[in-house]
Formats: sequence, structure tokens, C-alpha cells
Amino acid sequence: MPQTVKYTSRMDAIQAPIIAVIGDLIRRTPGTISLGQGVVHYGPPPEALDAAAAAVTAAGTHDYQPASGQPALIRAIEQKLLRDNGIDVARGSRVMVTAGGNMAFVHAVLAITGPDDEVILPVPFYFNHEMAIQMASCRVVPVRTDSRYQLDVDAVRAAITPRTRAVVTISPNNPTGAVFPEPVLRDVNALCRDRGIYHISDEAYEYFTYGSVRHVSPGSFADAGGHTISLYSLSKTYGMAGWRIGYMSYPEQLAAAMAKVQDTVLICPPVISQVTAAAAMEAGPAYCRRHVAALGEVRDAVLTELRSLEPLCSVPPAEGAFYCCLRVNVKADPMRVAEQLIREHKVAVIPATAFGLTEGCYFRVAYGALEKATVAEGIGRLVTGLRQILKS
Repeated sequence: MPQTVKYTSRMDAIQAPIIAVIGDLIRRTPGTISLGQGVVHYGPPPEALDAAAAAVTAAGTHDYQPASGQPALIRAIEQKLLRDNGIDVARGSRVMVTAGGNMAFVHAVLAITGPDDEVILPVPFYFNHEMAIQMASCRVVPVRTDSRYQLDVDAVRAAITPRTRAVVTISPNNPTGAVFPEPVLRDVNALCRDRGIYHISDEAYEYFTYGSVRHVSPGSFADAGGHTISLYSLSKTYGMAGWRIGYMSYPEQLAAAMAKVQDTVLICPPVISQVTAAAAMEAGPAYCRRHVAALGEVRDAVLTELRSLEPLCSVPPAEGAFYCCLRVNVKADPMRVAEQLIREHKVAVIPATAFGLTEGCYFRVAYGALEKATVAEGIGRLVTGLRQILKS
């Protein structure tokens, strides 16, 4: 008889991807409206799809291409970084194209850490960041934020040890929608510089801000180039989640390490996706901003409806991305509530235990994936469901 292979894997200690867990519950409950996964409701610009169609029959599409990315896409990224982020790669930085922003983060962690090193994650954090750090045999150091999910620089400072290799910030933030002010990001970046550690700045939602709030790239600060790793994605900006294109700007001294990771994990980014990405970037951020204006109206309606739950629940300010992090002000098990919402009210949200909020009851609510009417129906089900579940 064949023997069953039994062993302990590093994956045993890592949380199951919560999106897949909730997705399985949704599939078992037809008609459920998902306010869970963080995607947008629109697709790529038409010119990007035209470029993709033309690339199908181009001979070069079927060959390996430069590991860091096609020259045309690299040039477009460098121009965009200078124009929109204030990052001049000529001052000692490199650019690398990856298969999505998650891969860029994994590359960064592998390039700057060794086993048992530490990476600081403000809580709530993006769950895939925690998972990647643990997979690299490193330790996540969670650091509190304030009641509005804003960074506490003193808490970050206190968490730094001789094993610390990086501080991670996400602004606009997933899962909270918080946008970190420039002075605070400057303080964090300067702290990293002074302590000789890296500042990993995840900016996947850079164009998703509302009202007078603006996104700031730490990589643009004076003297930031030598210790700042900036991560970006086309998944949200251009509705290209399935095309898997992200990119990063990183210090020159990490070039050899990044090249090793890229060659091992990916060899080169998918060629047809790169062609599509370059054409999308020609359309520019104006394409995204048209949709952000509509998302702003959806956001306002979502926050108004959710705040009708006060004092049962509360929602701190959410000025960016397309998320808010709902705090339940009564004792409840978030996973049990999430399951009830799906089974009994056909609406899905993500328990924020996956994002490091392990004390209390919190949920990430995403409103980017659905049209306005569908979001309104989903939020209505959520409000009604929470009232019934939490008061029962």
C-alpha cells in the first residue's frame, strides 16, 4: 500500500486566505452580494485591449523577455513615477515589473531579510503581507494604530529592535480606507533612514482618494531613495486584476538580490500582460479618475448607511481606496457574524481578524467591485443583518 507522506510545513502556521474562505461560503449561498473582495467593477481601457489583441499574433509574445520588464513598459513606469509620485529613478533607484503588487512585496521581503528577522506591520495590516513575511521565515511585529486607523509613530519607534529590517505602510490603506498625512509618512521614513532599515510603501490605491485628501509617495522625500521600496499595481487603477501586473521602485543596492528572486520565481513578467499594461498607462490616470469620481458617490452612500448603525457599530474616516473598516461596539464573534450574514441575509464582508484585529469585532467592507445600485442593495442587507444579529 502507498504510504501517506506526513511532515510539518512552514505553511501550517500561516492563516488560510480569508478571501477564499468567504468565497466558499458565498458559493454555497446563491444570490449573495459580496462586499468582500477588493476589485473594481470596470475593465481596462479599450486601447489596452486592442494592444492585447494585436500582441496575440506577435512573435515576441511567445518568447522570454527581459527579466525586469519590457523596455517600453519600464520607460512608461519611470515617466509615471516622476510625474505622479515625484520619484526620479535616475537618483539611484531601479524599476522591476512583477506579476502583481503581491509579488513585488514578496520580492522585497526576500531581498532584505534573513531567517528570524522582523518586519513591522501597523494593525490592521493587509493579510497577504503577514503571510509573505511568515513564509520567508521572518517574524511579523504588529504595531497599534489609533482609533482612526492612523499611524502611531511612537509605537513604530518602540517596536524597532536589532532584528527589524523594515516598516511597512499602506496608503491609501487596505483594509481601512485611511490615508496617511504627509508629515506622518515623513516621520516614518526618516525613522527608517536613521535606524538603517527599509520603508516598504505599498501604494496600490494611489489614485483612489476622495475630497481634498491627496496621496503622497514616501519615495519622493529627500534622502529617501536609499532605503525606500515603493510598490504599485495596475490591478485597480486600470481594472487589470486578472492580467497580473505590478511594479516596484527600489534602491540600487538591492539590484542583485531582486534579480535572483525574479529569475527564480517568475523569469520574466507575462509578455502579453506587459503589452496591455503599457497601452493602459498611455491612457493615463485620467482613465482611473473618471471611475473614482463615481466611486466617491458610492463611498458617501456607504458611509451614511453604515453610520446609521451607531452606536451599535462605528466607522472611522475612510478617505481612500474603496474600503471601510466597520467596528462593532458589542461583544461578538466576527467569523460567526460573517457566516450568519451570508446564510441569513445574503451579504458577505470580511472578518478583520484576518487583518490582525484579533481583539473585538471588526469587518472590512469593500464597495469597488459592484455598480451603484448593487452596492446599495448589499449595504442595505448588511445594515439590516447586523441590526438583527447583534441585537439578538
